[in-house]
Amino acid sequence: MTPVAIITGASAGIGAELARVFAKHGHALVLVARREPQLRALAAEIVAGGGPPPLVLPIDLGQSDAVARIQEALAANGLEPQYVVNNAGFGLVGDAVDRKRDELLEMIDLNMRALTDLSLAFVDSLARHRGGILNVASVASFLPGPGSAVYYASKAYVLSFSEALHQELRPRGVRVTTLCPGPVLTEFQQRAGVESRKMPLLDVSALRVAEQGYRGLMRGKRLVIPGFVNKLITLLPRVMPRDLMLSLIDRRQRARMASPAKRT
Repeated sequence: MTPVAIITGASAGIGAELARVFAKHGHALVLVARREPQLRALAAEIVAGGGPPPLVLPIDLGQSDAVARIQEALAANGLEPQYVVNNAGFGLVGDAVDRKRDELLEMIDLNMRALTDLSLAFVDSLARHRGGILNVASVASFLPGPGSAVYYASKAYVLSFSEALHQELRPRGVRVTTLCPGPVLTEFQQRAGVESRKMPLLDVSALRVAEQGYRGLMRGKRLVIPGFVNKLITLLPRVMPRDLMLSLIDRRQRARMASPAKRT
């Protein structure tokens, strides 16, 4: 069985950059996302760069049978996971009561349930290959999120779950790293419903985020937060009164809501 790295949400943004970084370091890949054309374009790029042809799986991870379908595809192709990278996810901006509940539940299903399922599905294989899990959370994991309450809460779950899993799986030789980027200019903002804006003190490129996440995973780090200012933001809950922090985040989110994303 050939060891592979599974990359979810690989069709764009941080996920695509993670795939490129893993490929550059010689890993065979399984690319998972809903959009097949983007996955195939990325696979062709990796092959053109000298990497082995990735297995492309156009699967919606929000579906309850998604992990079973991935397992079947791996078995059919003689592949076995060495690394699982849970990057798929999305956010929504707006008061929770004003959003459609179906949208919020879809976000919970992808950001939390699918990530949990994939994190636990291949542990025996990861242990055999001395591999690991990279779960993509956010600096939002450390903060309350009025104006994006369910998204922030879902990322808080990813951080808590992944840090605990880091400790639980260490005796089995499986590394678990949580990657917590700040704002990154990707398609994420369009899905969230806000305008993409550069934030010079906070912005870290998707490539830099991917490179730091990869290095952190290989070194067995528990937590990776790209960018000095982003690291400082994660310390706010320790030093800032909770009411003041809630007010500041609420104000920022309402400013974002006032400038809706331009959709193409």
